[in-house]
Amino acid sequence: MSRTPNLLVILSDQHQAQALSCAGHPVVRTPNLDALADRGTRFTEAYTPSPICVPARAAFATGRYVHQIRRWDNAMPYTGQPRGWGHALQDKGIRVESIGKLHYRQTGDDTGFDVQHIPMHVVDGKGMVWGSIRREDQRVYKREVRMMGDVVGPGESSYTKYDAAVTQRSCDWLAEAAGAEAPWCLYVGLVAPHHPLIAPPEFYDMYPTDELPADKMRGLPRHPWVDKTAAAMVGEEGWTDEEERRVAIAAYYGLTSYMDDNVGRIVAALKASGQFENTTIIYSSDHGESLGTRNLWGKMTMYEESAKIPLIVAPAPSLGASVPALCATPASLLDVSETILDHFKAPLEGERPGQSLYDLAARPADPERAVFSEYHAVGAVSGAFMLRRGRWKLIHYVGFPPELFDLAADPEEAVNRAADPACAGALAAMQAALRAICDPEAVDAQAFADQDAMIESYGGTAIAASIGAPSSTPPPKH
Repeated sequence: MSRTPNLLVILSDQHQAQALSCAGHPVVRTPNLDALADRGTRFTEAYTPSPICVPARAAFATGRYVHQIRRWDNAMPYTGQPRGWGHALQDKGIRVESIGKLHYRQTGDDTGFDVQHIPMHVVDGKGMVWGSIRREDQRVYKREVRMMGDVVGPGESSYTKYDAAVTQRSCDWLAEAAGAEAPWCLYVGLVAPHHPLIAPPEFYDMYPTDELPADKMRGLPRHPWVDKTAAAMVGEEGWTDEEERRVAIAAYYGLTSYMDDNVGRIVAALKASGQFENTTIIYSSDHGESLGTRNLWGKMTMYEESAKIPLIVAPAPSLGASVPALCATPASLLDVSETILDHFKAPLEGERPGQSLYDLAARPADPERAVFSEYHAVGAVSGAFMLRRGRWKLIHYVGFPPELFDLAADPEEAVNRAADPACAGALAAMQAALRAICDPEAVDAQAFADQDAMIESYGGTAIAASIGAPSSTPPPKH
């Protein structure tokens, strides 16, 4: 009987789900991710549990919703509790290590890895505390910092240097693991295409600004909750002119191809080590990127550009498995957590909402399966909750009107159907399904209470407002 295959999990940062050539993007080139998709399954309707780094990663670590673990924002990082998939693998004696970005609290915490190689965590173990001050009459605006970086275009940044180091360490690790008799699990965290939007020149040059696709919905009126959230940081109005804006988009696509190239280097090292045939590879990202759609930049919303994520599972060739090329059943990063547990048959105490992607891919598309996301972080004057089920997508904002989109007829989410009498039944059904997962108002109150307590622990809003990086977390020395 052959042993369990190794498992390589690669998580990028801020990769828009449609920014893949295998997803039909008109200009983006991702040949290495396409190669994974060609021999595996691409989940076309996958979402983040929260469209911001730290809560999404804490949810991924534990396999639980953000409101279940109460890691609400970028100042409430994962500390190792509750126990997650890494701990479950350790319990079974599986070698499990990480290389690169985790965005947890600090290296010394027991977060389920035997070794953390050059990890990126929140600044000083605290994170973006100022972003937790978000009541409308109190919240902090970082108007002196442009969200996507002071400089955009071709070049090298601390992030591209860090990814180069993460990729090299991953290649070295795989070479050192050659010949291992027992299966291993390696998590690799890349930061591209997260801003700053500075791409290595050879990748930036792949995307001439006059050949980029047309902008989408820049003149569309924004929902009031979204408008208030966007005001917290400098976004659309931060560009000096239209050309700089196009340069930023080209740089994002360049960073996407740079990330893809690093994935290719890692897979090549896996092949050179002789372990490719017996290694399953999972690729995903923590959340997406608005990239100017609706005049929005960054993440922080529940629209497809921000909340939807790429997700590919490529089984070990030695398994000889026949898998579907595409799976349209709604999926989540929490399903990746369950897949890791399923892969190694590792039990983990507690109830979790995810399902193994192996199981989802093995059965016909399930139109009734719902996936859920929530946001309680920087800029949000109240909680936002998203439910995707079948053709419908509900966005519930506490204290604001909801949005309901028919993604089959309106994949760009241009027409809010929440007030359409013809959609009243669909709206009621989606609201009931959302409330079967949580009480949005109660969760919103709990998030504010926890953030208030944390702010008070730092000495109040005046002190808390000065704690944390103004935008991107700086990478560690490597």
